Amino acid sequence: MDWTLTDGTVLKDGALAKDALALAGGLVTEAPAPGAARFDASGLLVLPGLVDIHGDAHERQLQPRPGVDLPVPLALRDSAAQLIACGITTAYLGVTLSWEPGLRSLGAWRALKAALPTARAHAATDLRVHLRFEADNLDALEEALEGIADGSVHLLGFNDHTPAIVKKLGDPVQVAKYAGRAGVKAEAYRALADSVIARRYEVPAARARLSAAAQAAGIPMLSHDDATLDDRAHYRAHGATICEFPMAEEVAADARAAGEHVVMGAPNVVRGGSHLGWASAAPLAERGLVTVLASDYVWPAMLEAAFAMVRRGVLDLPRAWALVSANPAEACGLADRGRLAPGLRGDVVVVDPATAAPVAVFAGGGLAWLAPGAAVRLRR
Repeated sequence: MDWTLTDGTVLKDGALAKDALALAGGLVTEAPAPGAARFDASGLLVLPGLVDIHGDAHERQLQPRPGVDLPVPLALRDSAAQLIACGITTAYLGVTLSWEPGLRSLGAWRALKAALPTARAHAATDLRVHLRFEADNLDALEEALEGIADGSVHLLGFNDHTPAIVKKLGDPVQVAKYAGRAGVKAEAYRALADSVIARRYEVPAARARLSAAAQAAGIPMLSHDDATLDDRAHYRAHGATICEFPMAEEVAADARAAGEHVVMGAPNVVRGGSHLGWASAAPLAERGLVTVLASDYVWPAMLEAAFAMVRRGVLDLPRAWALVSANPAEACGLADRGRLAPGLRGDVVVVDPATAAPVAVFAGGGLAWLAPGAAVRLRR
């Protein structure tokens, strides 16, 4: 069904203006299609759909409690329902492929990969995979390369958490947390971590193979938790042109000087700071050092973060919204979304400015979600 959204305040070409927005054939169009249904957007904001470059909240559907696993198709269906209700029309699921058993294991990756085609076919949100490959997970390398080659992976992230984990193996509380997530006893987890780190010398060659495969497949790459300028230079040399969650301001500044996008978490903005005590994302975004806000572990935080940025008084809504729409789309090489312009995907979130809450979401030109009570705005 084709649509015309009338009398709303539409974000186009970097500015807000009272206008109508036409959707036909799945795309934004210059003029309404004959017989298009109408959505009365009076008093509402008509904004590009959110593009989430990194969200791993789906892990809570897969494993709502440590050791409690739900069927992957059910978890993905629930995740898709939550994503579209949050206005996220493109979602890169942050799938961690680690040497740890359980939720982030090779077996979990296989199950998710098998279930994703059906989930994608039925989801309104464009579900994609941000494969977060843990550097020391050498036993999974061949299957990661296979996933890149067969199109199952849409964004490759270089993770390197193992050295930090090994440093915490003497802390019973930390070990219990990791072991609980992995579903093994603490001593078994310690032994596994020790055996994995012993093969550290093999990591450089594996990383080079991943980089080459991603470049051959034409998928973007990012590095995660860069702590130093040397880290950023290292991953940049491997083709990772996105800097995700830099641990020092100078690293973010270096990435921006190189024209690279810098990603931080939307929950950081909503909460007023990092839950880990790292840099605060909002002031860095205001200074242009952070260009993308991702849901990280809370999907509703994306939309809320954009309005939180506006309330701080430095960025207007068009610039704040770019952090969650146009910029992540650009970072991932998605030239067909993130903005509202003729010929681009009809991905739209209609927001009540009084509550900063979604009223309706259109995905691929079709009405995909409607808030309770909003049906009165539908017109033939």
